[in-house]
Amino acid sequence: MWNKWSALLLGLLLTTALPQAVKAETVIEKITRTGVLSVGTRLGMLPYAYIDDRQQLVGLSVDLTNLIKEEIQQELGRPVTIQVQVIDNPNDYFRNLGMGTIDIACSAQFTWQRAQFVDFSIPYSISGIRLLLKRDSQLSGTVESLAGQRVGVVPNSMGEVVMKAIQPKAVLVPVQGADEGIADLQSGKIAAIAGDSLILAGNALKANPNGFRLTPTQPYARYGIACIVPENNSTFLNLVNRAIAKLMQGYIIGDQKSVALIDQWVGPNGLVPLPPELIRSYFETVIMSHEQIPLTPATAAKP
Repeated sequence: MWNKWSALLLGLLLTTALPQAVKAETVIEKITRTGVLSVGTRLGMLPYAYIDDRQQLVGLSVDLTNLIKEEIQQELGRPVTIQVQVIDNPNDYFRNLGMGTIDIACSAQFTWQRAQFVDFSIPYSISGIRLLLKRDSQLSGTVESLAGQRVGVVPNSMGEVVMKAIQPKAVLVPVQGADEGIADLQSGKIAAIAGDSLILAGNALKANPNGFRLTPTQPYARYGIACIVPENNSTFLNLVNRAIAKLMQGYIIGDQKSVALIDQWVGPNGLVPLPPELIRSYFETVIMSHEQIPLTPATAAKP
């Protein structure tokens, strides 16, 4: 089953990621010259990136991008401005990175196939593909139960790829994002939405905290969430990784700024509530596989 999933995902990437521009400069050289960090993002990805009630782009990945900007500013000794490019098709991340129209995109789901075309940062979250159902739905979420069911998926997304691999008999219905999928779910046009667990949870809690549930307990597929950058940009990637590691290390040691940033989105009272011990354990695991950054609460908040 997983070989079939990999082949489907690789096929999608080959059709979108192969065009490459011959770039005369690295990302860091470009930022040094222009003072601009070009960031690609999708919208409606609660808790990572979305437009809030004040029409501001906010989210965990948005805050992380600002920390990356601060890290670059410190390295280069000059101010840097973030320029955001909204991307609708998930696979356009790879095309745009290859062509040099964006420098980085976060909230990206890691797969080995995608890593053939871009470089991934260290992960700052972990998630998986599950189903969002109406709370009173009788659908069990087993692979067998999905045969003949209308399941909403974002075209070219991991949700679509995984659903095609595990249950070819499911009727996949394209939706433009979680908001449209939830509207279709509420109206009865579809029986479920397949997608990223955290993003589905965030959007469902915003729409109706008591109206939906996620299933199955164990995701159909798991993956890390990270930032992606063009290949062969080691200096830039190191700065991205260092910004992520500083945030994680700050959270672990109890730095107020780091804890507040994380808790706003995925803490106990955050947009998608998660237990602090789960977050801390995950961050410690990631940090231990790299170098522990010697921060203190007094210095962690400094760029």
